[in-house]
Amino acid sequence: MKIILKILALSVLLIGFSACSDDEDVPVVPTLDINYANLNGVWSLTEWNGNPMDGDVYCYIVFDRRNHTFKLYQKFDSMYARCITGGFQLEEDDDWGFVISGTYDYGMGDWNHEYIISDLLATGSMTWTVKGDDTDVCIYTRCDEVPAEVIAEAKVEE
Repeated sequence: MKIILKILALSVLLIGFSACSDDEDVPVVPTLDINYANLNGVWSLTEWNGNPMDGDVYCYIVFDRRNHTFKLYQKFDSMYARCITGGFQLEEDDDWGFVISGTYDYGMGDWNHEYIISDLLATGSMTWTVKGDDTDVCIYTRCDEVPAEVIAEAKVEE
């Protein structure tokens, strides 16, 4: 009987140690609600389709939650930096989730794509995926301001 009790105690002890897992220690980053207020501010495109942005290529977008307008500083589809302005809309779609779309000022038309916004993290990043093309993914990171040299290169007076 003593042997059975020793085996049982050893079994309980071994099961207790094997039940502990490092998976429980994985921190969970809190997310924010996707809304105009939480998009407000300056964002930098830091990753596109799994590749970090090169220093010579950049995109900063400044969202104004009150007017639903944006100011886009970019240098990736031209050898020259540009500042583009317009308006944006944020809608919740039953199938896609939160979708952002936009229209450029001065009759330049709509954005090429609508984007599904996901993973708006409290640490200051968000993911945009082209609606209908889950292979086209951008990561934006919140920043304090558009760098002065970017504004100067785009020849915009603030």
